[in-house]
Amino acid sequence: MAETKTKLTKASVKDFIAAVENDTRRADAEVLLKLFAKVSGWKAQMFGPTIVGFGKYVYTYDTGHSGEAPMLGFSPRAANLVIYGGSYPEQIAPILKKLGKHKVSKACIYINKLADVDMAVLEKLLAVGLVNFKKTAKEKGWPVSGT
Repeated sequence: MAETKTKLTKASVKDFIAAVENDTRRADAEVLLKLFAKVSGWKAQMFGPTIVGFGKYVYTYDTGHSGEAPMLGFSPRAANLVIYGGSYPEQIAPILKKLGKHKVSKACIYINKLADVDMAVLEKLLAVGLVNFKKTAKEKGWPVSGT
């Protein structure tokens, strides 16, 4: 089995964001850094080479695969901002309808730029996602910490 890349690292969040080449994406990452810290109450840390994460949980799936991941996080990728919000889209569908221009996958939200979305709705989405995910982690017995 391949080793997961999503692990807590010692890399600098500030250096990572400063190195984002696209000016808009870098500015949006600075805004997200403050928003995620406000919602979670946790300090940002790097998970793998590209995810700015807040909090941490340790999971073990029924298959035996285990690892660690952030409770909330984002990645300022070249194509878009990826939001890891702690919820699956079906859990937050009513909130997503109010968010603005975005796309979703199984567990991520993709935003081109923050100007495309309602920031108050994004904040609510993150807060609800964090509550949902803490509940899920507790039910599954996955340890959670603010690291």
